[in-house]
Amino acid sequence: MSGSDHLAVEMRVTARHLFEHALAETNIDRAFQRHVDCERGVLRVCEDLYDLNSYSRVLVISIGKAAHSMVTSLEMQAGSRFEGIVAAPVDPPSQVRGFRYFRGGHPLPNSESIRAAEAMLKSLQAQNAGSLVLFLLSGGGSSIAEKPVDDEISLEDLVTTYRALVNSGAPIAEINAIRKHLSAVKGGRLALAGSAAQQVSLLVSDVPDNTPDALASGPTMPDSTSISDCYSIAKKHGLMEQFPGSVRELFQRHALEETPKSDDPAFIRSRWWTLLSNASLLEAAKAEALQQGFAVEIDNSCDDWDYQRAADYLLKRLRELRQKTQRVCLLFGGEVTVKVANEGTGGRNQQFALYCASKIGGENITVLSAGTDGIDGNSPAAGAVADGTTISRGMQKNLDLQSHLNAFNAYAFFEALGDTIVTGPTGNNLRDLRVLLAY
Repeated sequence: MSGSDHLAVEMRVTARHLFEHALAETNIDRAFQRHVDCERGVLRVCEDLYDLNSYSRVLVISIGKAAHSMVTSLEMQAGSRFEGIVAAPVDPPSQVRGFRYFRGGHPLPNSESIRAAEAMLKSLQAQNAGSLVLFLLSGGGSSIAEKPVDDEISLEDLVTTYRALVNSGAPIAEINAIRKHLSAVKGGRLALAGSAAQQVSLLVSDVPDNTPDALASGPTMPDSTSISDCYSIAKKHGLMEQFPGSVRELFQRHALEETPKSDDPAFIRSRWWTLLSNASLLEAAKAEALQQGFAVEIDNSCDDWDYQRAADYLLKRLRELRQKTQRVCLLFGGEVTVKVANEGTGGRNQQFALYCASKIGGENITVLSAGTDGIDGNSPAAGAVADGTTISRGMQKNLDLQSHLNAFNAYAFFEALGDTIVTGPTGNNLRDLRVLLAY
């Protein structure tokens, strides 16, 4: 192996290390240890104190990919004093006493998603002014707990609608705007159901820091989107033809109902705290990259761009930075959009990495792209790492990069090279992390 090949291997290892380090530093337990504790029956959530003995009932509702981790961490910090409902996409490693568990679908809702939402609405409607509701919210919640706002919309229709939205190439904020207005639980409607109670939401966020109401489609927060947004988004992305009849009819009749806004009395006794977000992840990766001797820049300006446009922008930025200093680390925390045209195996992170590989052949550049939830699209990987040797190493194994790229089959390519990143479901979700190294 030549010196340059040794360096390429070393940089692939470094990129993986930066991702794994950032994941470890931003785990749920650590966040709860920092922000939540309970002494003599007084629960501290960030800057707020709640005397649990002063409430007639405390209800916990946990939704999302981190739902199990958040309930377990809450119990570790505050003891076994709660009851509630947990909806997650996987079965719990162990159950906490007093909780009912639902295995909702992701990325598409299933019958358990609807059962979970119905159980939550029923429990919330039973609360009164002496109740405290703790909402533990994390990414993926949009599909994991869901109930259509109109009984005419069947589960099959809901799945068809979700599939049309997810494959439309629309940014997540636009997808969520429509989801909110078709849902009995999203866009502040869970808060509305439990509006008699005092409410506090703890957020592990997989959405941009400036749009917290997009997390799990904002079930406990005022909705910043409107029905007029929904109609224009559907038109812009040609969604009407793809919607099932029951949903199309609501749009054609302009029969969507508005979600609660910031002046709604449902939010008078509500508080929201972000325990972890993509910014936490980026700071952890940046600190470690500095330790490794890199000049580090964070650039999130291409968030929600098409993956090819985002990759071209970031590689251009990386090359500009390298002209100033030898070892450069460019970090991007956010998501890219991929309009899937073929049913290969992969996801947006592996597609992004494979496209980058096609642009950096022979260069001393390494690109890692991975999801912090441990799941990238329909593959078993969280993402992949590519570099200037990816094309040549693929050719040695008779792998044609362009055909894998066109078929949206990036997983098979990277798996053959040993360059997939496999973590398994992490029980966390802080959006994606992209690490670009030039050396």
